Amino acid sequence: MTNLNQRNKIWAILVFCAAAVTTAPAQTVTTLASFNKTDGRDPGYPAAPLVQGTNGNFYGTTAAGGASDEGTVFAITPAGRLRTLYSFCSQASCSDGAIANAGLLQSTDGNFYGTTALGGTNNFGTAFKITPAGGLTTIYRFCSQPGCADGTDPAAGLLQVFNDTFYGTTFNAGASGNGTVFQMSQAGTLTTLASFDGADGTGPDFGSLIRPLTGNFYGTTIAGGSNANGYCTAENGCGTVFVITPSGQLTSLYSFCSQPNCADGQEVFGGLVQGLNHNFYGTTTLGGANGYGTVFEVSPTGTLKTLHNFNLSDGAYPEAALVLGTDRNFYGTTSSGGTSGSGGTIFQITPAGQLTTLYSFCSQPNCSDGTGPFSSLIQATNGNFYGATFAGGTSKNCIGGCGTIFSLSMGLAPFIETRLTAGKVNDHVTILGNNLTGTSGVLFNGHAAQYDVVSDTEIQTTVPSGATDGFVTVTTLKGKLTSNQPFIVVP
Repeated sequence: MTNLNQRNKIWAILVFCAAAVTTAPAQTVTTLASFNKTDGRDPGYPAAPLVQGTNGNFYGTTAAGGASDEGTVFAITPAGRLRTLYSFCSQASCSDGAIANAGLLQSTDGNFYGTTALGGTNNFGTAFKITPAGGLTTIYRFCSQPGCADGTDPAAGLLQVFNDTFYGTTFNAGASGNGTVFQMSQAGTLTTLASFDGADGTGPDFGSLIRPLTGNFYGTTIAGGSNANGYCTAENGCGTVFVITPSGQLTSLYSFCSQPNCADGQEVFGGLVQGLNHNFYGTTTLGGANGYGTVFEVSPTGTLKTLHNFNLSDGAYPEAALVLGTDRNFYGTTSSGGTSGSGGTIFQITPAGQLTTLYSFCSQPNCSDGTGPFSSLIQATNGNFYGATFAGGTSKNCIGGCGTIFSLSMGLAPFIETRLTAGKVNDHVTILGNNLTGTSGVLFNGHAAQYDVVSDTEIQTTVPSGATDGFVTVTTLKGKLTSNQPFIVVP
């Protein structure tokens, strides 16, 4: 098992590779599907990022549509074939949940897990499990404890770590009424780790927690915090970046609007992504030099640097987290702005802050290509990015359109993804990819592993004895595929 110095060497290798990457070829954006909400069944208004399943399809949620117009879980093939798996509020009093604003997580058991903002026994949201075939089980209903000490209105997706435990946040309630951070088992046993008190943040929203190599969790809130100029208060503050230990010690790393006129930005709806330099990157929806939001970099000790100020023409009001591409650039969306003025954009930004607008939505007649991308992009193992727009598209069954699913090709090469990204020797690991049939070898940083090729898109393997931190590689009939990030071997 490698120590911290060896792990730093791994990151140094990544940084070197990033510096060697050449400029990507011209990008191509393709609308794969338009939601339509017809016949009281189909989805509408997707507000969350997609997740790639082990079968190669993508899975997501919508805030509306379905049999009761209270949201859905859906699946879509890479070719754009859309299918509703489950309609929320199918049970009496919406005890199964309503309005899914958060994305899904595919667990190591093969099922998907997620949250709804409303519904449940107390109408304060749920956590659920759903099979790839659409069988849904509600595993927790929030506000099940006196005074809603367990929190209400979860808006973010769940995070799973190597011990098969989920971590998440609630937007409201808790001990101080400002939201919570919780830990939950796959069976639905919930433990509240911390409650926000306002000064350390209020209202963690759409951004899921992340867990870097340090073992602590990092996240964002849209309000709360404190600052030097008195513009915000603990009650209606401008948002924070926070860190929480596994034992529940919660600390605010940075309070936004600490600079005059909120030049550093305010309100963080999306979460964070860690860069190769160990710093965190994200977006603020408001503030900045022009008032249209920012892209920022913040160190683990709380030093913040504004990398870009949106100016409307290159986008406005970003609400989604960034994603780190395999070319080591960041990719994101803005919910408004662009050449149409209000359709929103897809952008690429380097770690140094050079931003390129890749696409402006509502570029086609009647915004048939979509408008308002609120959710984060994902990079699939075929190298392309996928995302959703909240509105627009070809349907006339929703005001302004019911939303779309789109892909973005930057000409990046295929890769493999491991689930999870850390584990002990002999732990089971799922490998996602493409064209995996005929695989002749799986290596964990050069150490051969036993494996079973389940399908063309899935391999099941175990962490081999002697494995050390590093990349996982798979030798296929078409060549060698490498994981998009190092696998960490836990002592």
